Amino acid sequence: MNRTKSSDSLAFTAEVAAELIRWQSHLSAERRMSPKTVEAYGRDAGQFLHFMAEHLGGPPSLKALAALAPQDVRAFMASRRAGGSGARTLMRTLAGARSFARFLERNGKGKVGALSAVRAPKLPKTLPKPLAVANARRMTETDLRAGEDREPWIFARDAAVLGLLYGSGLRIAEALGLTRGGFSDVSDAITVIGKGSKSRMVPLLPSVARLVAEYISQCPYDLPANGPLFVGAKGGPLRARIIQLAMARMRGALGLPDSATPHALRHSFATHLLSRGGDLRAIQELLGHASLSTTQIYTEVDSERLLEAYRSAHPRA
Repeated sequence: MNRTKSSDSLAFTAEVAAELIRWQSHLSAERRMSPKTVEAYGRDAGQFLHFMAEHLGGPPSLKALAALAPQDVRAFMASRRAGGSGARTLMRTLAGARSFARFLERNGKGKVGALSAVRAPKLPKTLPKPLAVANARRMTETDLRAGEDREPWIFARDAAVLGLLYGSGLRIAEALGLTRGGFSDVSDAITVIGKGSKSRMVPLLPSVARLVAEYISQCPYDLPANGPLFVGAKGGPLRARIIQLAMARMRGALGLPDSATPHALRHSFATHLLSRGGDLRAIQELLGHASLSTTQIYTEVDSERLLEAYRSAHPRA
């Protein structure tokens, strides 16, 4: 466990140093944190205290910590940003300092209210990572899993689920929430229940309908109309983790990165529609997004793909 070093005496008073040691013991013994996590928390709280020692002109006492104002914490954040810390690093550092502050408060050593009064920096939104069209299509090819010791109907089931994620833009929970009675291989659309129990109609491509029909014909279990369409190896409801593992095997066979997840197939559905002239509001309806702003992130994805194509193809790029 990380202990307060003597070189930190310029930043810590004796009472603060003692509380730091007690806090780290608490994290290790009662919170069951790993030694590396305890060390990281201690380092982050130490950085905060080091800054405050310079900022206040001397090592802060427990009383001085309780008297900190929000502008003092903002000054710390500005200093860290100026030193090159990104939003994620700054969030982690504040988490360590806040953990120490909560420990002090719970043990009657004063409340460092300034730390909770200042908002942590927002993490930048990461753009969805869609698969290339060819790779998204190959996710339903059962021969890629020929070396696995599983029954053929399992492969057919997984192909049908993955086909729905890419062909209809479903969330994995929506696909696994389908009932046998809600599927018809002669229909070109199905009704799904999305977030907030809201229902919507989504397209059912003939190729995907064939995948689902093939699974149904091979499934060894009875599938009552009001029961789940997709079942596990023992006949119970299929868990999302099983499909995630199937996708992991598929991406391994194709040499794809870890970002190729079941949800990436939904991203691929939206991105590929948009790149082929799909209307943004129609895509919003198909995805079941409550707000158009959520769907608009795919315009950024498409723009980035266009820029990548330009940079790789233009002779003067």
